[in-house]
Formats: sequence, C-alpha cells, structure tokens
Amino acid sequence: MARVYEPPAAADGTRILVDRLWPRGIGKQQARVDEWARDVTPSTELRRWLHADPARRQPEFERRYLAELAGDRQQQALAHLRELAAAGAVTLVTSVKDPAHSHIPVLLAQLDR
Repeated sequence: MARVYEPPAAADGTRILVDRLWPRGIGKQQARVDEWARDVTPSTELRRWLHADPARRQPEFERRYLAELAGDRQQQALAHLRELAAAGAVTLVTSVKDPAHSHIPVLLAQLDR
C-alpha cells in the first residue's frame, strides 16, 4: 500500500490505483500507475456519504461497501487483483489522506480472502 503522491519504489511491482477518481495534481506519468481498478472502489454515492462524517459512519460504510463488492463486476475485479498478486509484487496506490478511515482496510481484507 502506498500513496500515489509518493515516488514509486523499486519493489512496487505492478502499481494499481484503487480510487474512484483520478488523484488531483498528479499526472499519469508521475503516478506510474499500471492499472486503475475502479470496479473495486466504493460508488460515488457511498464515498460522498462516508466523507460527510467519516468517524461516525465508518462501521456502516464498511457494511455497505462489502455489499457493493459482492457484485459480479466487483468480484471479477477482485479476482483479477488476486491473480496479479499471485504472479508477482503488487502495490495498491491511493490518494486518500487517512487510509485507516477509508475503503482501503476493507479492500485489503477482501483481497486476503
């Protein structure tokens, strides 16, 4: 896991952006992202709902996000990420300021399944 604003590390392997929106202020060359996995990110509506009150809404957000991840398209995208990880180093990159209070822990838990 890394922030997209940090310089890529030699050990990153395949860099996959796991944000719904492209990060502000960074170009595609600078980000050095190999794939953009939008299908494993929270919907725009859910993301906005969480951002209104992240501290209080995190538990309910996790439940709703898991429900979104149960969809066919999302399950296919998760399977693809697992395949990439099985083939070599993968680094998920994000622009979120506080990964602990975002979709990242939920996504990582799903990928570990």
